[in-house]
Amino acid sequence: MKNRSHAFDYLQVDDFLSDVVSARALATALELRLIDFLLENQPVPKNILVEKFQGDRRGIELLLELLCNAGVTRDHEGAVILSAAFEKALAYRDLLEAKLQFARVTAPDFLDHFTALVHSPELFRRRARIFDLFGYDRSEAFSRENLQRTREWVRLTTALTRYEARVLMEYHDFGHHRLMLDIGGNSGELALCLCRKHPGLQATVFDLPLVCHVGRDHLLKEPEADRIAFVEGNALKDPLPRGFDLVCFKSMLHDWPDPHAWHLLESAARCLRPGGTLLVFERQRPEAWPWPLPYSLIPFLLFFRSYRTPSSYETQLKGLGFQEITRRRIDLDMPFMLVTGVKK
Repeated sequence: MKNRSHAFDYLQVDDFLSDVVSARALATALELRLIDFLLENQPVPKNILVEKFQGDRRGIELLLELLCNAGVTRDHEGAVILSAAFEKALAYRDLLEAKLQFARVTAPDFLDHFTALVHSPELFRRRARIFDLFGYDRSEAFSRENLQRTREWVRLTTALTRYEARVLMEYHDFGHHRLMLDIGGNSGELALCLCRKHPGLQATVFDLPLVCHVGRDHLLKEPEADRIAFVEGNALKDPLPRGFDLVCFKSMLHDWPDPHAWHLLESAARCLRPGGTLLVFERQRPEAWPWPLPYSLIPFLLFFRSYRTPSSYETQLKGLGFQEITRRRIDLDMPFMLVTGVKK
């Protein structure tokens, strides 16, 4: 098997999110700043840790046992240290914490409403918290509450995009593109990653008003910010800017049923200059879910009906007259598809 590049290294965070007990213990250790204390002071005798965190002695001892069993820590001559594997995973701490939060928020939907998920999708939609988390309707009108809610889910998607984008750049040459439109581009993280690597690229992010607000804040101190513009609107009903040689959909189209997704592809085609590229980078429908299913995949399992096959996008692009259509599978925490086509 071909060796993977370092762009895939971030996947090691999932080694510590494989089951709910290990993940919950790790989240608690992060919340208590026990992990930070070990980073600065290891090795630390167990009794010193118990005294330092001044909780119930048996509780802290239980936490330390769970962390050791999860491979987060290990014994070192009677003291506690972080494992080498976990220290490597901490290079992706933002992603680790985002995945912990994402799974924690959505796990009740799996535990409490799984019967509705498999038997009555509409009932699940009414009851599940995940649709409250991703409340896109709240991202159109300004209020302090709406802005805070938008920040919460944008933080999660930004962390995912930060590392998935590195893999994407391994499989598509963005160096020959000059004007990029990222529809549903969220905080602008994908545009930022691409602009960092390609100084000749200028990007436009089209998204809902409060998402753009969060995105501008996100990029405020970045040197590439002057090459990334935000345009506010609803891509399903508002006109999109035109004249681009690249239009991207990254983890966006699965949010919408087929009629809306195909409408978005048609709109994207009109944004492109002749010879421009339309690119879709999405989780695809798995042939089979991994078993045992990692705890970290619970949020994505809840969207199991939303994932499509690469051939469905290929068919749509052919119908829109695109040429040089390619598709590729890329295995990350789930299988992703990279589908591209060139406009006549």
